[in-house]
Amino acid sequence: MLARRDHARAELERRLVERGFGAVEVASALDDLERRGYLSDARVAADIVERHRERSGRYAIEALLRRKGVAASARTDALATLAGRDEFDDACRLWSKRFGEAPADERERARQYRFLLARGYTVETIARVLRAAAERD
Repeated sequence: MLARRDHARAELERRLVERGFGAVEVASALDDLERRGYLSDARVAADIVERHRERSGRYAIEALLRRKGVAASARTDALATLAGRDEFDDACRLWSKRFGEAPADERERARQYRFLLARGYTVETIARVLRAAAERD
């Protein structure tokens, strides 16, 4: 499984147990893989953050890391790399790429709002993006 892509320890453990391997032997094998450097939650977390930073907000990325079973310390370290980024600018770029013009009516506004919300941006950030779009047009 690790030949295709990196996996979080919890994710790999769950998959191996589902395939019928014993929990004790799985834990032992995963410990060995970690010692050898083949298994790393930090590496998985950094990769996920890097791949999703342009199209997702912090909350969506954090939720994805949780779903993958990435350890809390690795999640925190990987998300810290987003601290210097301006979420508003990222959301504006994504909104502009997808829509490009301010919503004409409430239905379109709601659609644009849902789009950004689904990408993990905060309500405050979305409101600022849509307000800035309306002022621009």
